[in-house]
Amino acid sequence: MGTTLPSDEAGELRRHLGVFDAVVIGLGSMIGAGIFAALTPAAVAGGSGLLLGLALAAVVAYCNATSSARLAVRYPQSGGTYVYGRERLGDFWGYLAGWGFVVGKTASCAAMALTVGSYVWPRQAHPVAVAAVVALTAVNYVGVRKSAWLTRGIVAVVLAALAAVVTACLTGGTAAVAHLDIGSDAAFGGVLQAAGLLFFAFAGYARIATLGEEVRDPKRTIPRAIPLALGITLVVYAAVAVAVLLVLGPARLAHTTAPLAEAVRAAGVPSLVPLVRVGAALAALGSLLALILGVSRTTLAMARDRHLPHALAAVHPRFQVPHRAELAVGAVVAILAATTDVRGAIGFSSFGVLAYYAVANASAWTLTPAEGRPARIVPLLGTAGCLVLAFALPFASVLWGAAVIVAGAAAYGLRRAVAHRA
Repeated sequence: MGTTLPSDEAGELRRHLGVFDAVVIGLGSMIGAGIFAALTPAAVAGGSGLLLGLALAAVVAYCNATSSARLAVRYPQSGGTYVYGRERLGDFWGYLAGWGFVVGKTASCAAMALTVGSYVWPRQAHPVAVAAVVALTAVNYVGVRKSAWLTRGIVAVVLAALAAVVTACLTGGTAAVAHLDIGSDAAFGGVLQAAGLLFFAFAGYARIATLGEEVRDPKRTIPRAIPLALGITLVVYAAVAVAVLLVLGPARLAHTTAPLAEAVRAAGVPSLVPLVRVGAALAALGSLLALILGVSRTTLAMARDRHLPHALAAVHPRFQVPHRAELAVGAVVAILAATTDVRGAIGFSSFGVLAYYAVANASAWTLTPAEGRPARIVPLLGTAGCLVLAFALPFASVLWGAAVIVAGAAAYGLRRAVAHRA
């Protein structure tokens, strides 16, 4: 005798996001605190090869975006690569992708929250970070449409701040333009590590795919929104990177903790520093908002398949959001934000995100032409690029990231063994 679950347990999410809102959510995920913080470690790793690293990261991101878009059209469900891996490669690979995403992006949420705290009130960064997590979890709880409107405003302010930085660097009257010799003294390994670090700043376009159940006409909306959001982000990042390098040069850039603020000072426009600080804080808030949104949707998908506690699969009957998953994610992120540091969280997150996208590209490889398979070179380059960049990261990031992925795989095997004996 079958049982019909109440809408709170088995309800469908409401489809009401169009192309514009989907692009804005993608921009809010990508154009975040990464561009305010990632340039310095990338300069340390790659020196004058920073721009080459940016280009390499963009190529890998393009492959990932194309593969994700084709798969999202085929499987317009919440969960992103968790769903794609499960359907195309098998249950284990879907689980592993979902595990890497949830764990890695939860750490990324903590990093974004701490970035907010460090810009808003440096001496009380941890309490401010926790407060930011609580506030944005509440915004997501009452509905994704409100999240989209808030993200739209944040993206507008951040883009204005970045435009001011670029303009000041290129036109500042008192700044001596630094000598820029792109890549001539950069070791190949350093360029790869810079690319891996800069990829962290791109990894937001999949947020559109993880919202597959809340997008209107996903076959039309998702393939348009993902590459459009990625293209806009690449143009913005390239302009900012070139402008900052022209003013500071790679050596000076590698020794500053606030590269964009230092750049406008060097350009002779110190009055823009407060705007940069506000822009950085808002950028981190925008990223945190979209990250909590995406992690909760993947948690929902995994809970539906009982890879995570099934209670997290509930959809709120009024707000039509995975409210228990959002509260659980918010609680874990708040604990991490109160106890961890930004550097550790970012390094840990990068490895998990690249592993996640490697599964996405491998899944896209299995599509047939009738299913919209991209050119073979796209998923091949994407898979190889993700693996290379993941293992080019700093050793500690590789060690801890690999350990957590292996732990997740072991947990999966143990659960299957117990189920088989039962």
